[in-house]
Amino acid sequence: MKPLPRIDTARVLRTPEDRFTRIADFPYVPKYVDIGGLRIATIDEGPRNALPVLLMHGEPTWSYLYRKMIPGLLAAGHRVIAPDLVGFGRSDKPTAKSDYSYANHVAWMVAWMQAIDVKHATLFCQDWGSLIGLRMATHSPERFDRIVLANGGLPTGTQGVTPRAFKLWRAFARFSPWFPIGKIVNSGCAVKLSDSEIAAYNAPFPSSKYEVAARLFPTFVPTDPDDPERAANEQAWEVLKQWHKPFLTLFSSRDPVTRGGDKIFQKLVPGAASQPHTTTRGAGHFLQEDKGPELAKTISDFIAATPVQAS
Repeated sequence: MKPLPRIDTARVLRTPEDRFTRIADFPYVPKYVDIGGLRIATIDEGPRNALPVLLMHGEPTWSYLYRKMIPGLLAAGHRVIAPDLVGFGRSDKPTAKSDYSYANHVAWMVAWMQAIDVKHATLFCQDWGSLIGLRMATHSPERFDRIVLANGGLPTGTQGVTPRAFKLWRAFARFSPWFPIGKIVNSGCAVKLSDSEIAAYNAPFPSSKYEVAARLFPTFVPTDPDDPERAANEQAWEVLKQWHKPFLTLFSSRDPVTRGGDKIFQKLVPGAASQPHTTTRGAGHFLQEDKGPELAKTISDFIAATPVQAS
């Protein structure tokens, strides 16, 4: 695991709290942990001794993405943990491009996981939440009882053809002078967002200075055999190929980027055998928006049906 990067804190932005005060449908108060000089925000709700569900968001969202799932998971008796990645949500945002990399984000989130001492967790991960979350789980498999993967993956850069939809998104993020984050999230939903929901996704980014991570993330996805994270992701795959704990895929039918990617996990991960894998109909890339309550129930049912003996 790469050591925590050294960050010049003078070049770090923190979104003003008043940007979040008008978000009516997200009442959760964040907790903060300092990791390598950066403040990472986390929603942490439910009983401390309950089985935790770790919700990892992706690009360019934040923990607000999970507002439709959190109530159902809490009602089922779970502890719900939803961090904001560095550069997103209420977490700190370095402004230097050189501070960001795939490896740095994994290092930050592994250190965060260790700092709050995640144990016996069910990981739910989507989009970049899976590229980072699966690395967290394979780094510390003893901390996780099961994994639920939705619309995500763990690319090594050797899989062959990159989906055209992703190529277009990567080019847009890199070159477009216009980067309306709320509308970008809206474009990935089958059920369109309201104006207030779009505003909530825009809230963490008062200006373009705060958008460095959101712009860079698409360029960090391994799509070439020479990618610097190929070896680390291949090593993570070796752990997944020996993963016998429960592993469930919940991909959606209307995601042009990840559609069909669930099959490789079902084939290669032993813990995926005989699980009730589901294709979520009528949902886009951000299925948490389109089918949040249904996903929460599916996760709760999966946990109840797959008890893991404490180690």
